Amino acid sequence: MQAMKSRYEYAQSLAREAGQLAYDYYRRRDEIAVENKGLQDAVSIADKEVEALIRSRLAAKFPDDGFLGEESGTSDRFDQNKPIWVVDPIDGTACFLNGMPSWCVSIALVSGGEIELGVIYDPNTDELFAARRGGGTFLNGARQPVPTAAAFSDGLLGTGFSHRSPTSDFVPFLDGLLRDGGLFLRNGSGALMLAYVAAGRLIGYFEPHINSWDSLAGLLLVREAGGWTCDFLANEGLLRGGLCAACAPALAPAFQALLAATVPAPRL
Repeated sequence: MQAMKSRYEYAQSLAREAGQLAYDYYRRRDEIAVENKGLQDAVSIADKEVEALIRSRLAAKFPDDGFLGEESGTSDRFDQNKPIWVVDPIDGTACFLNGMPSWCVSIALVSGGEIELGVIYDPNTDELFAARRGGGTFLNGARQPVPTAAAFSDGLLGTGFSHRSPTSDFVPFLDGLLRDGGLFLRNGSGALMLAYVAAGRLIGYFEPHINSWDSLAGLLLVREAGGWTCDFLANEGLLRGGLCAACAPALAPAFQALLAATVPAPRL
């Protein structure tokens, strides 16, 4: 228990340190070298350097823990029966590179098939979202209340999409949402939008396929704020990714019904 607490506290300070490094790159982004990993999927020297910082700090502090990062993959000690840090150094790279402040640092820890802690830091607003399993969700140290939305018309629903999925996994959901009186927002960072669900700024979030490093910290934030989330780690979600769905607790029945009606069953 004490060991997890020390990881939780360290993850918060590390997210701030990594966020400041990322922000330094952001302020001089015109100098940054960029590579393309695939369709609509860029990586910069900033992503690599920020992840290298996080990985080296964690290896020094918790040498027996595993690591899974978006840019550098798994560590030699990667073992799903032991604690594993799951990291996205800059979630929202496209926004980052184009001068839009919709990006963040995301750090989660998985152990024994559970998301044990999640930290998301947005250096643009100096907001640190943090949660530990069973301990609630906090924003800059303040406990977050349970999100209150009960209908799609109560606010904006965050969405995300990548070309890993066919549009048929995404467009019918949006059509159903609009028909039910809802509206949607896509800001380019799934992690940050999940944090906004936990803080009650968005009523929910949907993406047909997302990677674990983009979503695990945010899913725990929502869960610990009292919200509903999908079981992302089922069906090898840690390594394969999967559908991401989360919302305010009172909205869950309507959200789940819309998912069932519009998203192919094998993906739920």
